[in-house]
Amino acid sequence: MPNSLPDTAPPRVAALIPAYREARHIAAVVRATLPHADEVWVVDDGSPDDTAAVAEAAGARLVRHPANLGKGAAIKTGLAALRERGARFIVLLDGDGQHAAEEIPRFVAAAEAGAELVVGNRFNDVRTMPVIRRGVNRFMSWRISRACGTPIPDTQCGFRLLARDAVPAMLGETDRFDFETEMLVLAARAGRKIASVPISTIYGEEKSKISPVRDAIRFFKLMKRLTGSWL
Repeated sequence: MPNSLPDTAPPRVAALIPAYREARHIAAVVRATLPHADEVWVVDDGSPDDTAAVAEAAGARLVRHPANLGKGAAIKTGLAALRERGARFIVLLDGDGQHAAEEIPRFVAAAEAGAELVVGNRFNDVRTMPVIRRGVNRFMSWRISRACGTPIPDTQCGFRLLARDAVPAMLGETDRFDFETEMLVLAARAGRKIASVPISTIYGEEKSKISPVRDAIRFFKLMKRLTGSWL
């Protein structure tokens, strides 16, 4: 359950940060996000460190999973809480500092122009993106765009905005990193308007929590289930 901060009017823009073992970064992410959202919510996905306490101390509303259920499950938990809260726009950010919170207004502007799912696009400047990751992201973005029937330049970007009314169309079966892919395909098939906005490419000392082999297998299984083809 969320912490006991007093409720006010439903937020127009709420930020949702799924976090697992992010005690080192989460306070800075929360503090950077607070000026650009009416509320900041962190879903601690069963972290064994102090992620939850640090996030709450930094000013976030907190929801905790008793065990690690996966990034997709954490996002779903947060989406349910924020839809109940009445948030009009829900912005997703990662908890490791890869996303520049000051760019949130770009997402909101796209949503106000009619987009129901807005995805960040890091490919305007890939100088700091690792070469292997750049190639993998380009391939996956091509494949997922084909499945969606619409071009999405950076399908692997977790910096996104969802319009409240469109959320139910995007809640699929997956609970791990593949949920972010499934969300795109389901939104496209439901006829939801998808847009992209340019964002900064930020890579620091954080380590990816994606398992190359395990999560690649999940991706191909997801493509097989959604499209009938492995590729």
